[in-house]
Amino acid sequence: MHRKTAQRLAAAALLACTAAVGCAPEPRPAPPAIDPQSLRITRSGDLVGFVGAYGSHVWLGIPFAKPPVGELRWRAPQPPEPWSGTLQALEHGSPCPQLASPLGGVDGAPGRPTGDEDCLYLNVYAPRVDARKVPRGGGRLPVMVWIHGGGNVVGHGGFYDGGRLAQSQDVVVVTVNYRLGPLGWFRHAALRGEGTSEADRSGNFGTLDLVRALEWIRRHVTAFGGDPGNVTIFGESAGARDVFTLLLSPQAEDLFHRAIAQSGATDLTDVATAEHFVDDPEPGHPSSANETILKLLIADASAADRAGAKARLAAMAPDELAQYLRRKSAVELLETYDREEDEALIDLPKVFADGFVLPDGDALERFARADGYNAVPVMLGTNRDENKLFMFFQPRWVRRILWVFPRLVDADRYNVTAEYLSKIWKATGADGPAAVLRQTQGPNVFVYRFDWDEEPTLLGADLSMMLGAAHGFEIPFVFGHFDLGREGNIIFTDANEPARQSLAEQMMSYWAQFAYTGAPGRGRKGDLPKWLPWDPSASDAPKYMVLDTPRSGGLRMSSHTVSEASVIAQVDEDPRLPTQRDRCAVYRELARWSRGFDQADYPTAGKLGCAAYPFDTVALGE
Repeated sequence: MHRKTAQRLAAAALLACTAAVGCAPEPRPAPPAIDPQSLRITRSGDLVGFVGAYGSHVWLGIPFAKPPVGELRWRAPQPPEPWSGTLQALEHGSPCPQLASPLGGVDGAPGRPTGDEDCLYLNVYAPRVDARKVPRGGGRLPVMVWIHGGGNVVGHGGFYDGGRLAQSQDVVVVTVNYRLGPLGWFRHAALRGEGTSEADRSGNFGTLDLVRALEWIRRHVTAFGGDPGNVTIFGESAGARDVFTLLLSPQAEDLFHRAIAQSGATDLTDVATAEHFVDDPEPGHPSSANETILKLLIADASAADRAGAKARLAAMAPDELAQYLRRKSAVELLETYDREEDEALIDLPKVFADGFVLPDGDALERFARADGYNAVPVMLGTNRDENKLFMFFQPRWVRRILWVFPRLVDADRYNVTAEYLSKIWKATGADGPAAVLRQTQGPNVFVYRFDWDEEPTLLGADLSMMLGAAHGFEIPFVFGHFDLGREGNIIFTDANEPARQSLAEQMMSYWAQFAYTGAPGRGRKGDLPKWLPWDPSASDAPKYMVLDTPRSGGLRMSSHTVSEASVIAQVDEDPRLPTQRDRCAVYRELARWSRGFDQADYPTAGKLGCAAYPFDTVALGE
């Protein structure tokens, strides 16, 4: 699996399936009762919500853009029309088109298309107050805008409940939908015709949806008691990558004032990769726009094979091709793409360095320039065992006895590989960007590592070791929301509840204090260990906060950092990898998964190189 597929299904949901716990969707609940005190008057119209599970006020399914359908497909989002009457904001808007998966919390058979193109809605959570006592003026609350993960191809803004974070920390939480997959990111010359804007021509429609949501928030959030001059964007995985893109985008300038990237990445896709054929002199991605069009032409019998499809495409006028593409249903588009091993994530180019929405060139080079990005206080971090989430569901790492009971094929091989994969994620998603940003913008750069690993032993499988502090496992702690349904709740037990609830309170306190002041400090109550900024003065100076329970050392600052080069060097010297073949097997996994080392680097990896061990066949311990 290539590095671009790093955002995978949430482990908790799949664990329950693995353990023969039912995976059928929960029955849809009845809409909640309107709370009259939730009446709010916005510039788009009046709306009412309800009291949520954590005592906050909640407003769901608020439109922040016109439905991007028909001629508005593959166009920059437009402001929504005002509504008449009072909008009953009681249910989430539709998820954007995607393949159903447990990660997104979207109903539907796993791997089958679901969602609707009319999906640009957001949700607001705010402390419960009388309609006449909504905070105003200097009393307005910080706004925290959540950008969901899911590889930018699955998920929706309503998967996590922002009520506890809002109610307990006195902040306004907004969660948003944005266009996904080929409807969110698609570039082709036929879509850049007369009447299109530079934003339309960028192909970065999902990114522009996030910009539009921030514009809506700036205009309307005062109605909910939020401060449009203090907005924090935060997201995980692909959502954290989107946070980095908003830091880079001139279109997002002044729309947010702090940024938190949880297990993110800074890489952008060049336009040739996004558009070209695979056999062009400058080749494109196998799922580039041109390659996708060829597949569509073959699928609907407009052409018999690739050569015929190329000829047919060459004969189509740009306007004809644009209309052809817009006539295709979302289902037809989604079914064109290759799927990953979990049958839900499709592989296609995303977040394009188009030169307008996102700048040309390397993201870190932009972050190294004071005028290269939207400089705001930032918080970055990764989880100690990121990749164990993905490895757990691969048969070469974990076998199932009677298709149910998970057992490691080779525990030593599993752990050493996971360790280096997570280290290089830390290098590229946290330590590397933090070091660059610290040199550019000074001491308002904060970094963490999430270490919680107190999962239960299930069916004889020690999940604290098999999964540990895996990818995405910090999100319930950030929201204080552990009720993820019967599938997800399997890793949360009575035994681990006291410590995880305490850690969740601490993490929410740090996150909210960062939203208030631009520094996590000692948390909202001033009672936590001080979270110091990244200190570049010496190798042993404090760099990041370790987030864990007292059983494993608790909250503490650490100075141990990694870089891509140091990870490669550590593999070379690791006594757990006694042979060059063993080392090359780890290098191969780094090339398949990481952003700091790829297949082109594999033959010369380390001191001795790996040319003697073919990339497609080498495996640790063989």
